[in-house]
Parts: sequence; C-alpha cells; structure tokens
Amino acid sequence: METFIKKLCSRYKVSEADVQSLLDCMEEVHFKKRELIVREGTKNSNLYFIRNGIWRAYYHKDGEETTIWFASDGEAAFSVWGYVDNAYSLVNIQAMCDSVAYCISRAALNQLLSSSIGLANLGLRLMDHQFLQQENWLINPGSPRAKERYLNLIKETPELLQYVPLKHIASYLWITPQSLSRIRAEIVTNNIVMTD
Repeated sequence: METFIKKLCSRYKVSEADVQSLLDCMEEVHFKKRELIVREGTKNSNLYFIRNGIWRAYYHKDGEETTIWFASDGEAAFSVWGYVDNAYSLVNIQAMCDSVAYCISRAALNQLLSSSIGLANLGLRLMDHQFLQQENWLINPGSPRAKERYLNLIKETPELLQYVPLKHIASYLWITPQSLSRIRAEIVTNNIVMTD
C-alpha cells in the first residue's frame, strides 16, 4: 500500500495526507481478467485508482476495437462522459488482468474535493492528465512515430507485454499488428534497449 500511495503522490503531485484522506473514502474493488469495468452505452460516473493491474479503454469502429489508453498501477481511470457529464459512456474500460482498485462515486468525490485545497488540486491534475493522454493519442498516430511511441509505452509500462495482446497495443499505436511485428523485429535486430 505504501508503494501505491507514493506512486499517486508522485504522479499527481499531492501530499500523502491528502491521498490517505481520499483512500479512506474509497471502496476497494476487484476485477477479473477481461472483465468490463465500464461498458459502452452505460452510465458510470465512478473514479478508480488502480492499485494492481492494467486496464484499457477502447471503442468499436467498423466492427473493430480501437484502444485509446492503457492505465496501470497508481493511475486513475474513468469514463470521461460518465464522470464529467453523467452521460452514457462511448468507451469500454476493461481489466487486462486480475486487478484491484479503489473506487469513489463522482458525488462523493466532489464533496471530498470541496473539503481540501490539496484534494481540489488533485482533481485538476486528474483532468490535466486525462487531456494530455487523449491529445497524445490523437496527435501522434501511426508511422513513423509508432516505433518511438511503442518504445516509450513499453519503457513507461513494461508489464503491458505480459498482459496485453499485441493487437491491442497495435490498435493504440494506430498501426496494424503486422506493422507492430516489424517494429518489434527491428528493435530486436538493432538491440534497442526497451527498459532502463
């Protein structure tokens, strides 16, 4: 738990006391591998902090799944539509492996955020992080940046390769699985270091 709290503090620039206040108001929840946390077309205004696991968000287009983000230990995850507007989600959020998270409803979170400047700042940082994540995904699609994005993704979250099928990683990178296989082969051939 201490490592999880430190990750939250580091990622969102918030004090340990504020994180503990938040966690004290959250419910621990468990999800099985491939379980949907948020289903497209349903409302879910909950905010989750992933303690252990990897999640992905995706939508369906022309019968295919398009991955828009991955989240792992110490990261927040939520349906923007449900959280911001209490609207029906346009994406699915799925656990890629057995996972443990902490959950809080938007109503409970709003009440908590109004009680502390530190927690209110955390709320702002969560939204900032979400916006950056979405813009990076939209602005940097496809080749030739796919190799660079793949290396960054694996450097930041090396456990993706253990739990996430390559077709989902390729979808996130806006390339075909075959293109990702070529990138991976080139990395192996050139002995490019994928982790520090």
